[in-house]
Amino acid sequence: MEEVKLIEVKEDILSDNKIQADELRSRLKSEKIFLVNLMSSPGAGKTTLLLKTLEEIGDRLKAGVMEADIDSKVDAEKLAARGYTAIQLRTGGFCHLDSNMVARGLEAMDVPDLDMVVIENVGNLVCPAEFDTGSALNVMILSVPEGDDKPLKYPLMFTVSNVMIIHKTDYLALSDFDVKLARERARSLNPDIKIFEISSKTGEGIKEWTEWLIQEASNHNQ
Repeated sequence: MEEVKLIEVKEDILSDNKIQADELRSRLKSEKIFLVNLMSSPGAGKTTLLLKTLEEIGDRLKAGVMEADIDSKVDAEKLAARGYTAIQLRTGGFCHLDSNMVARGLEAMDVPDLDMVVIENVGNLVCPAEFDTGSALNVMILSVPEGDDKPLKYPLMFTVSNVMIIHKTDYLALSDFDVKLARERARSLNPDIKIFEISSKTGEGIKEWTEWLIQEASNHNQ
């Protein structure tokens, strides 16, 4: 009986994607476009936080949004209805975006007029962490109702993210979520991770987050 050959397809895919992502990142840097990759579980409040962020930023940054979902146009339509530049990427079953998908999305946007593009990635704490999108900044949302143990269950997401947003802090009084423990668990994986505590409902932490984001975009686009 002949020995069955094992071909590591995923490794090749990730390697090719990394090369494309680095090329995209370099191009966007030269074009002075700050690409932000926003990731979280479904229901963590990505779109709500994004709307609050764009509202607070106002006209200080020209921003566009690239929505990604397995199906539907709901989130892109919600943003467009508020007057924001938004396109929808329908992944057709894929649980993540990669750099090639993002590049195709950027082609459909009027990016020369934008300072920042935010990718709202597919709701998932596994696949999006594995694929480099070419972003300059990776942001992940951990909502209070999800629990403070997620860094233990999905370590790669916290390792590759530059920022962790503890979201829906208005639920803390109704939850046993331990903010101090969540911070410690995230920083045990990524000592340099920047952490914000935000409630989109009450507005807590929004200004601190947006002012920091504006400064990061400005530094990138110099």
